[in-house]
Amino acid sequence: MDEGRFGLKSTYTRTWTLRGATPSVRVIQGYKNFYAYSCASPESGDQFTLFLPEVNSVMMSLFLEEFSKEHQGEHVLVVLDQAGWHLSKKLRIPKNIELFYLPPYSPELNPVERFWRHLKAAATHNILHWTLDELTDSLQNAIQTLTTEKVRTLCHCDYLCQIN
Repeated sequence: MDEGRFGLKSTYTRTWTLRGATPSVRVIQGYKNFYAYSCASPESGDQFTLFLPEVNSVMMSLFLEEFSKEHQGEHVLVVLDQAGWHLSKKLRIPKNIELFYLPPYSPELNPVERFWRHLKAAATHNILHWTLDELTDSLQNAIQTLTTEKVRTLCHCDYLCQIN
C-alpha cells in the first residue's frame, strides 16, 4: 500500500522521433494535485485505488475503511511504509486489516512503488492535462487497462514470496 501524488505539473521522458529531429512536448507548470491511495496484491494481482485530495490520517482511515469493505470476511495484511499518517494514533484500522510496516527509508521494498512508476508512464509522461478531471480520467483508464497478471508482474517481490 502506498500513496502517489499526481498533479498538473507536466512530466516528460524520452520519446521516439526521427533521427535529427528534436521532439516537442508541451508542458504546463500547474501545482494542483491529488493523491491516489492504492493497495496491490503481488500474489493475486488484485488492486484497489481511491483518489483523495490530501495525505493525512483522516484520508488514510477513509481509504482503509473502503478497502476493508471490499474485503469483508477476509483477513488482509497490508504492507506499507512508515509515513507519519500511517503511524498516527488517530488512524482508524478496521478489524480485518493488519498493518505491517517496512523499515524506514526503504521504498524499494514497497511493491506499489513499481505500480506507481507504470501508472505515471502510462498516464502522465509526455501527456498534457489541462484539468485535474482530465488527469483523473487518464489515470482511471490506465488502471482499468491493467490485467491481474500485469499487476502481479509489476508488484512481484522476492521477499514477499519467502514469507508465504
